[in-house]
Amino acid sequence: MSAASLASLPAPLRPTDDDWAKMLAAHVHLGTKNLDNKMIPYIWKRRADGLYIINLAKTWEKLMLAARIVVAIENPADVCVISARPYGQRAVLKFGQYTGANYMAARYTPGTFTNQIQKQFQEPRLLVITDPRTDSQPLKESAFVNIPTVAFCDTDSPLRFVDVAIPANNKGKQSIGLLYWMLAREVLRMRAVISRASPWDIMVDMFFYRDPEEAEKEAEAQEENKAIEAAPDAGFGAVAPAPGFDATQGMAAPAAEWSGAPAAGGEQWGAPAAENWGGEAPAAGGWEQPAAAAATPQF
Repeated sequence: MSAASLASLPAPLRPTDDDWAKMLAAHVHLGTKNLDNKMIPYIWKRRADGLYIINLAKTWEKLMLAARIVVAIENPADVCVISARPYGQRAVLKFGQYTGANYMAARYTPGTFTNQIQKQFQEPRLLVITDPRTDSQPLKESAFVNIPTVAFCDTDSPLRFVDVAIPANNKGKQSIGLLYWMLAREVLRMRAVISRASPWDIMVDMFFYRDPEEAEKEAEAQEENKAIEAAPDAGFGAVAPAPGFDATQGMAAPAAEWSGAPAAGGEQWGAPAAENWGGEAPAAGGWEQPAAAAATPQF
């Protein structure tokens, strides 16, 4: 698809400069060093390092086609979105949340589309998958029960059983999140849920994969910031006083000199010791003396 074919599209379906910038920033156009024979029409060129570059004009064309197919399904719950790849699990969840589609993240249970006995049996009218290689099981079962399939395909992805292939980078978390965000936005625009005149208020970051460890670190950092903001601002290096502390009592002048006033027992602390510490202490009662015999109780 060339620039002339893009110009032939209706004005509302044409990409904006911001859309091109987002796709380039998310590396949607970067493929792999391998190329499937059926993906040749979607390739623009090959770089010096061996990476194939995907034609973004054809990516946009297939995105618009996929959005029209999704909108044609009357019941949004009849659209099933699947991603076994971890980078796409958050994206399919958000796509299902905003469009009403049914989503399956993580592992796919074999027989969900073909085995009517199991409890998870479903009969969707449209299937959207993230990677034909990773999601090969639901793709194969959709062919058995005649479910049309839309798939995000990289340069090395097999196109068997795929009805609509969207050429794009399906291995990067930013690329996968952006593709599902654009598809959800276009579906909502065609359903007249949001207006094309104003940008979608949902940020594309909501569709990006987040590492659980990074999320925990961010939560801990936010709690620390809240604790610092809640503490009173006493100046740099200041230490908050302990509860019950009175600043007027702390370092008051001593009532008497250590060597001046006598102690409570009548002794003077500053006087020399009266006893000879080096000598032997007189035996008061004698340690070696036997203890006095206890009185015999009278019965």
